[in-house]
Amino acid sequence: MKTIRCQIEKVTPFNDAVYQVFLKPEAAFDFKAGQYLTVVMGEKDKRPFSIASAPNAALIELHIGAAVSESYPMQVVERLQTATHIDIEAPAGEAFLRSESHRPRILIAGGTGFSYIKSIVEAQIANGETINTKLYWGCRNEEAMYYQDIARQWHADHSWLEFIPVVELADGNWEGKKANLLEQIKQDFVSLNGYDIYIAGRFDMVGTARELFRELGIEEAHLYGDAFAFIK
Repeated sequence: MKTIRCQIEKVTPFNDAVYQVFLKPEAAFDFKAGQYLTVVMGEKDKRPFSIASAPNAALIELHIGAAVSESYPMQVVERLQTATHIDIEAPAGEAFLRSESHRPRILIAGGTGFSYIKSIVEAQIANGETINTKLYWGCRNEEAMYYQDIARQWHADHSWLEFIPVVELADGNWEGKKANLLEQIKQDFVSLNGYDIYIAGRFDMVGTARELFRELGIEEAHLYGDAFAFIK
């Protein structure tokens, strides 16, 4: 990784719990779709966030979940809101898109894990890839699904991509699944053998997902998620 100075272009709330951030790096750097960066808050305080933009984008996009005042992520948001520049270290992570693979893909996001998935989908689109892809995004309710418009647009524009939104709480007007995210996947697949699976979200969810996927025959060499480097 290298340290890169970035101009803070914009910090705007998606809702009362998630912020969208755009950074303009002062020096070009290469990264792969699905990698992450760390925001340098101090010499020994570096905080990881998935890069939500594709490698061909002009700006670096982040989605920061910060619902609680004074929380670990809110400290980053407040720094970004008050400063003009920030240092990042990038790129990091091994759960990047394997464009050379022709296996069908399942992309799984819990909450702001969607930022990781967004980079992968936009890279697939930019690369002209048409690999059969199912995108599952799970949230507590529709209000938490802060960027569903773009995901629904991908679904409408690209026949190779199916978006399956999943919420645990929904009213009668909800256009999607009402279930626990992992329970929905278990219901939809008899076997996960033969798929490339990319997953991001809370560590506890990702860990539970791995156990479920083992029961469904996942080939673990084809299960990608940076959380696995931190959970055993």
